[in-house]
Amino acid sequence: MGLQVNLPPFDAGATLGSMLSLTVAFVLGAAIGLERQLRQRTAGLRTNTLVAVGAAVFVDLAVRFHDLYGGPPSPLHVVAYVISGVGFLGAGAIMKDGAQVSGLNTAATLWGSAAVGACAGVKLLPEAVMAAVFVLAANTLLRPVVNRIQRQPLAQGFSEATYAINVVCQREQQAEVLDRLLLLLEQAKYPVRAVDQRPFGERDVEIEAVLYATSVDAAELDAVLENLAGTAGVLQGFWNASLEE
Repeated sequence: MGLQVNLPPFDAGATLGSMLSLTVAFVLGAAIGLERQLRQRTAGLRTNTLVAVGAAVFVDLAVRFHDLYGGPPSPLHVVAYVISGVGFLGAGAIMKDGAQVSGLNTAATLWGSAAVGACAGVKLLPEAVMAAVFVLAANTLLRPVVNRIQRQPLAQGFSEATYAINVVCQREQQAEVLDRLLLLLEQAKYPVRAVDQRPFGERDVEIEAVLYATSVDAAELDAVLENLAGTAGVLQGFWNASLEE
């Protein structure tokens, strides 16, 4: 008894539709990738093209399978799987070096290329073109806007920072100075989140009080330090801010 293989019937119209979908995904993915390649990004011409075509293949396969046999998985399920898979691919493009993070835009562009391919895969070709246009616009038209904004100094009201007051005092008066500092900050309505005390030289101590507040009135903190300066044992005091990641 010979092996019998049941092949699905050949449908020239459906095959032509698949070819059109993959061609649109290829062209649009290449357009997105070309812009990335010209800027010498990690994911360039080939990567974005492959992501768009791959997404289109999987979604088109799901549509064809569902048309032939019905039942699960539905094309929408496959689209969800494509989104998850490209999410892992994009995560590999993100690099973190200390406080610097790079590759976020590359990962987002890959996600956009997958969306273009998914639209092409379900034969929503005008939507695929629109998606590609918006991805390209985000990477080109918005770039001068971003550059202009980044060249501007950050207004204090738009920034969040960690504020701390540092006081250097004699070791013998450490407890009294700390109590006085906490009292002055409480009166100024700046609650303290954490206190760190460490040696400063051989006979002195540095007290650091980190505030809960992410924005402050400089004059109020200056007043706290001025009042604290009259406390016995205080040698110096200052406050500083560090931007949160």
